[in-house]
Amino acid sequence: MLELGLCLALVSAITVNWAYAREHDAAAELPPLSFRHWRESLRELLGARKWVRAFAVETVGFLLYIAALRLAPLALVQAVSASGIAALAVFASHGNVHRLSSRERAAVFLAVAGLVLLGFSLTGEAQKDVAPHWFWVFVWLASCAAGALIAVRVLPFGKPAARYGLAAGLLFAIGDISAKLVGLGGAWLAAIVSLLVGYGLGTSTLQGAFQRGGALTAAGIATLTTNAVPMAAGFALFDEQLPPGRRGVLQVAAFASVVVSATLLGRRG
Repeated sequence: MLELGLCLALVSAITVNWAYAREHDAAAELPPLSFRHWRESLRELLGARKWVRAFAVETVGFLLYIAALRLAPLALVQAVSASGIAALAVFASHGNVHRLSSRERAAVFLAVAGLVLLGFSLTGEAQKDVAPHWFWVFVWLASCAAGALIAVRVLPFGKPAARYGLAAGLLFAIGDISAKLVGLGGAWLAAIVSLLVGYGLGTSTLQGAFQRGGALTAAGIATLTTNAVPMAAGFALFDEQLPPGRRGVLQVAAFASVVVSATLLGRRG
């Protein structure tokens, strides 16, 4: 079941990153979007057929991600999802990999290498996670929300696309962690509220990032954040443990590879 969950995570990552590239192209053609005039902005997005089609594909990818979380630990699912940044680079270049810079090609290589290393680490006993304490869940989600607000409203420096991408990634992280909580059932089903809020605001913020820069800058930073934060949450909140010996070393190397990959792509101007 673990292998099936990670396969679903990989398909989800490819699907979502294809949708990101197409949403960027569609959003870049629209008038400026803003939360202040959210009705007009929503009308513009829903009136753009290219964006609606891309968002529908992204929704399918999200449902595959939810299924993956039911079958595999959060940190491992996020590591596989982070490798999807390689697909984003290819999709953003419209399949012409020769348009990618040497840095971007290195990022693609690292993402694929991280995925391979993760695969080699999945031998032996399956890893497990446990239900977290509600107080620390609240602290974690509230910190992500505060960080997103600071990135958009307070930080005076950095590329606007990167700042909005950071905020979108933090909001998506709220949704990702909440999705894992919902999968636990029982009282944790209440987390569907934070799931909907996180993904809803994250999607809106990401469109603003797309209008302020390239797809790799905006979605690269968003992907880095939305994978790194839940990856850390897997260990801090859900008490996931690295496997012993060589398997643990391989997983750490895999995590590091996909994070560095996303960082390299996110630095693109």
